[in-house]
Amino acid sequence: MTAIKNMLMSSVIFWVAWIVIPLIMEVIPTVGNFIILLKRRIMKKKYKPLSHYPEVSLIVPVYNSAETLYACVQSIYQSNYPKDKIFVLLVNNMSKDNSFEIYSKCQKDFPNLSINWMNSKQGKSKALNLALFNCQGKYIIHIDSDGMLEPDAIRNIVTMFENEPEVHSLTGTVLTNPELIDQTNRCALRLLQKMEFGEYCQAFLSGRNFQSELNSIFTLSGAFSAFRKSAIMKTQLYNTDTLCEDTHVTFQVRFQMKKRVALCPNAIFFVDPIESLNKLYVQRQRWQSGELEVLHMFRKDKMNIGRSFFKDFVMRILVYDHTFAFPRMIWYFAIICLAFINYPMKLIVTSLVFLFFLYSMANFLLYICIILFLKDFPYLRKYYARKWYLIFLLPLFNFIVFWFRFAGIINSTRKTRTWRTRDLHEEWNDFKQVVTHDFAGTHRVLEKIRDEVNTSE
Repeated sequence: MTAIKNMLMSSVIFWVAWIVIPLIMEVIPTVGNFIILLKRRIMKKKYKPLSHYPEVSLIVPVYNSAETLYACVQSIYQSNYPKDKIFVLLVNNMSKDNSFEIYSKCQKDFPNLSINWMNSKQGKSKALNLALFNCQGKYIIHIDSDGMLEPDAIRNIVTMFENEPEVHSLTGTVLTNPELIDQTNRCALRLLQKMEFGEYCQAFLSGRNFQSELNSIFTLSGAFSAFRKSAIMKTQLYNTDTLCEDTHVTFQVRFQMKKRVALCPNAIFFVDPIESLNKLYVQRQRWQSGELEVLHMFRKDKMNIGRSFFKDFVMRILVYDHTFAFPRMIWYFAIICLAFINYPMKLIVTSLVFLFFLYSMANFLLYICIILFLKDFPYLRKYYARKWYLIFLLPLFNFIVFWFRFAGIINSTRKTRTWRTRDLHEEWNDFKQVVTHDFAGTHRVLEKIRDEVNTSE
């Protein structure tokens, strides 16, 4: 009887420690997100169509963008917005390729579009700031040069601005380009890109959509964002001392100007899919480091991040993304250790399978929401619907991304700040050097023993 009681107590303690915490931190919030997003979709706001078309400026930073710049400008030209109301600024960030020749070709091929070229000092933030002082019109839209606008994106951005005067900044929906994913020859890379596509759908059509509903968007997308000119020109503009200038300008609008930041879910911008796992590692490290950097900068400016966990969404994100990252790391390694202390393997495996089931169910709920929000885009909706198997693959993808972001947290503790981030190969080589150095003494002892044993008398 005592043995059975101890076994039951052991099982209860195990499930509380290994199931309840992930359930509360990740699965239950996803269910809440689903309910709110479902309500947002069913009770969708009906905007009045545009009776007039305000002039807009599109800023496109250019840095060695010869391969993608033409397609980017072409997507602007093909937008369902009057060409005479679009003012395009290509801001050259000290490119060393033939980007200017592509600009010249765009001028010839798209004569009805006002395209202008400016030279700027090195640094994306400096290029953006220079362009801001030369913009025209009521709204300013920033897009990256390695992506393409969906034809209705500009119209939908302006429509939302015109119908919601309390919104001063918008982030568009950024998705990886399905056509480029299908053109990838390597099966493993194509699968990675599909998982990235599913992650982007969740991040924008679920995550930021939910944040927009609660007025808690943490960052505007650096690839596609829009501002009322009257709002962005009252900020300190893009900060040149951080790797995450998009997050910094978001914080300025939200916390210093007390203006609302929202998502325009039907304004879509397509970016190139990730080129390799190595590129994904570098990208996510940089995002994580930049996020921490901006939080630190605003904390120095005495922004009240230390308010109640339940009242301050920034505090919640900080705690979840960073403070809980270390317990999660311990949690993952502890699973391996349990097998070496004679813990029932059946219980460990059952728990992990149950967790995987919970994460998959959460992904299924988000899958339904995303399909609903893609109703206005039949091709994208059909493409995403066919990727139903991502429901079961995204938990693995998110697990990998967690370690990449965790590396960004560790590397951000260094004093020096640089745009260049070490990739997986460099990290692995450093790891091997550390291991070799740490075990050099043991290796020498083993070599001596081996020599003694193998030496003939």
